Amino acid sequence: MNKIIVLEKPEKWQFDIPNTDLVSAHEYLSNTAGQLGKHTKVINLCKSYQYQSVGYYVSLLAEARGHKVLPEVATIQDFRFPSMIKDDAQDFDNAIQKCLNSKFGSRLEFKVYFGYTDNPSLAAVGTLLFNLFQSPILKVVFVKQDKWVLDGLKPLNIYDLVTEERQKLQHFLGLFLSHKKVVRKNHQRRKFDLAILVNPDDPNPPSNAKALQKFIKAAEDVGFNTELITKNDYAKITQYDALFIRETTNVNNHTFRLAKKAQAEGLVVIDDPQSIMRCTNKVYLNELMRSHGILTPKGAIVSKENPMAAVEKIGFPFILKEPDGAFSKGVKKVQNEEELNELLKGFFKGSELLIAQEFMPTPFDWRVGIFNGQPFYVCKYFMARNHWQIIDWKKTGKVYEGKSETYAIADVPKALITTALKATKLIGNGLYGVDIKEVNKKFYVIEVNDNPNLDAGIEDKILKNRLYETIMETMMERVKTKQ
Repeated sequence: MNKIIVLEKPEKWQFDIPNTDLVSAHEYLSNTAGQLGKHTKVINLCKSYQYQSVGYYVSLLAEARGHKVLPEVATIQDFRFPSMIKDDAQDFDNAIQKCLNSKFGSRLEFKVYFGYTDNPSLAAVGTLLFNLFQSPILKVVFVKQDKWVLDGLKPLNIYDLVTEERQKLQHFLGLFLSHKKVVRKNHQRRKFDLAILVNPDDPNPPSNAKALQKFIKAAEDVGFNTELITKNDYAKITQYDALFIRETTNVNNHTFRLAKKAQAEGLVVIDDPQSIMRCTNKVYLNELMRSHGILTPKGAIVSKENPMAAVEKIGFPFILKEPDGAFSKGVKKVQNEEELNELLKGFFKGSELLIAQEFMPTPFDWRVGIFNGQPFYVCKYFMARNHWQIIDWKKTGKVYEGKSETYAIADVPKALITTALKATKLIGNGLYGVDIKEVNKKFYVIEVNDNPNLDAGIEDKILKNRLYETIMETMMERVKTKQ
């Protein structure tokens, strides 16, 4: 990949970074710069990023040419709305409070250079802020009230820095640009890079630790350099060729933003943002399946204006679902009107629409795994003991799960597989788990999961390591197709 630093007057600066060229803004904005090719990384260090300034147009044209530019126009626009920046930072409030402490007094001001700071104790918060707001140089101000609050975040330019700070900028820029080229001792360097997104603090992740290790091995066997990343590695996404999400997804959190960012950067992404959007909202799924003639339990949309309409259509008992619940959370069985009224108080706080679904008691649910338009595993998930769901979340915090059985594709009813394929065809060609109930030899789609469980010892019982290899081989094929 070509790497260039764009400034108004590059002759004034003494950047000495291997395999990186200094280019004037005038030269970059000329037609000849468009011949650099799409595999070009642009560091825009122009004096201003204001709308219609030279720096603004460098980023704008870089994106039009397919170059990977820092900062992006969307980031430049974000800084026009300081209140939105503070709101975004609030999403990571716990991490910020953990990074900062009383030794910083009541006011803290520092600079972040490409995610790096010159104070080691601020390294974590510097990385976090750069991940959220990817601008080369950031001036950060925190104030201590009841807790630490982001009081100011401003992009700076190289002209705002004194000589010592410019030396720091060059050092940290060199680290930033060379990061992908680091070769660990005794590890072969491969051509392509894969990031696997995980949440180490999730008590119920989509893949257990053993499965993640199997994914890593399968990825390396097909030619990926592989790294486990978390939401705090947002800024590193551009350094990879593919992103594999093994964290519970939701449109309203970082998983969706990371998927969109990765897809926009040209990475192969599983789960892709379209699949996340379609699968994580049960209101959408219910309408999609129904409108395409796929068997589902009787269902109705529950609104604040007329919640009893669902009762009239389905009758008690029925299942009430939050649109974006996962792992049996946000799903309640409603026995009568009193229970319904009580549940609606909490459910409507998170969404103005809910889903009511006919209660279809069965001893187990089928789960059919579909990847790249093909079935590759089938499981029976049995209900937890003395409970109507697969997972029983106790008020005490304890979790009980039913047993599971895994089957070869050839050993299950063909109609089951046909139903799962028909449902996922409406979503995309990614990785899905279709939950299906079997009643009187008919198959009813409960939901389609974009981020299904793939745990060592359960879903891989039949295919063994082949399950992991199948996914990684396809991801590699898709990466090569993009080249």
